[in-house]
Amino acid sequence: MIIAKNIYKKYGTVKILKGVDLHIKKKEIVAIVGPSGAGKTTLLQILGTLDKPEKNIESSIIINNTRIDQLKDVQISAFRNQHIGFIFQFHQLLPEFTALENVCIPAFIAKKDRKETEKRANELISFLGLSDRAHHKPSQLSGGEQQRIAVARALINNPSVVFADEPSGNLDSNTAKNLHQLFFDLRDKYGQTFVLVTHNEELADMADRKLLMKDGGIIDQTL
Repeated sequence: MIIAKNIYKKYGTVKILKGVDLHIKKKEIVAIVGPSGAGKTTLLQILGTLDKPEKNIESSIIINNTRIDQLKDVQISAFRNQHIGFIFQFHQLLPEFTALENVCIPAFIAKKDRKETEKRANELISFLGLSDRAHHKPSQLSGGEQQRIAVARALINNPSVVFADEPSGNLDSNTAKNLHQLFFDLRDKYGQTFVLVTHNEELADMADRKLLMKDGGIIDQTL
């Protein structure tokens, strides 16, 4: 599903990633943990095509059998829309749109049929237990509800992999626990791969595998 080899990244003279290798299987839920500044978010953004690694003939990133580090920008954007979903710590919902409309946006960008998109969005919203909130705007939703809508948005195009950066970092403990379980329920129902950056030990311990990062590298992998 995801194979990354020899990934480097620096900002100015500061080296953030120092030759990262990893292999993530289809339908696996992997937690990336480690201290602040270890390079976790940078690695997630590179794997998710939001950032690019340093050019290196020995480096490569393959997702779903596609060598994404060799794609042009327009190809990367299309690949991201079709194959990758994102969940951020802060939900990033657009305040002027309803929950349903927010969920539909990635599919509309992909020029998918409106009727089929809304059907799929309602299915996801229902699965997340928010059918009665579909036509509410983000300001009318709780933090946990907003984050679940963000999860539905990440899944609308049926991506192969979902990347989540501190997805429960802004939630209370009970809401966070429910969100954590949701990832596993979604994996079982829809078959996605999840890669999660988190400081939440409970979520990390639930994952199929835990990758410990320190000083720009992966130093331990725990099953």
